[in-house]
Amino acid sequence: MEVRLAKKEELDRVNELRKQVNDIHVAGKPEVFKPGFCRELQEYIYVIWEDPDQDIAVAVQDGVICGFAILHHVIRPENPFMKERDFLDIDEFCVDEAYRRQGVATALVEFAKEYAREKGLHRVELNMWEFNQGALAFYEAAGFTTYRRYMEMDV
Repeated sequence: MEVRLAKKEELDRVNELRKQVNDIHVAGKPEVFKPGFCRELQEYIYVIWEDPDQDIAVAVQDGVICGFAILHHVIRPENPFMKERDFLDIDEFCVDEAYRRQGVATALVEFAKEYAREKGLHRVELNMWEFNQGALAFYEAAGFTTYRRYMEMDV
C-alpha cells in the first residue's frame, strides 16, 4: 500500500469515499445531516484542492484508492482567552468499507503525522461524531485523546 498526496484526476474517487462518510453521518445523526451527496458537496472537493492550506492524502492498494484524509494546516491567532494555535487538522477521513481493518487507516494517520512534522507542526487534531463508535475506537488506538467535548440536550 502507498500513501501519498492525491492527483486531481483522482478526486472523483475521493468523492465516492466522501459519500460513504456522508451516509454514515446521515444514518447516525439524521436531524443534522442531509441525505444524498448533492452537487455542492461533490464540487467542494475542488475548493479543498485549490486551498494552499489543505492537501488530500490518499491510500492506494492494488491501484485502488481505498482511503483518504483531508489535511488542513490551521493557524488560530491569539485572542484574549487563548494563545495562538498552529496545528494540522484532519478535516475528513475515510477508509472504503471494503478495505477496513487492513491497516489503511493506520497508514493514513502515520502519513498525517509525518506531513505535520515536515511542516514544523507539533499537533494533529480531528473531530468526530460521538455516534461513530468504530471510528472512536480506532482513533483512540491510534493515539488520539479527547481534549474537548461538545454536548447537547433536547428541550
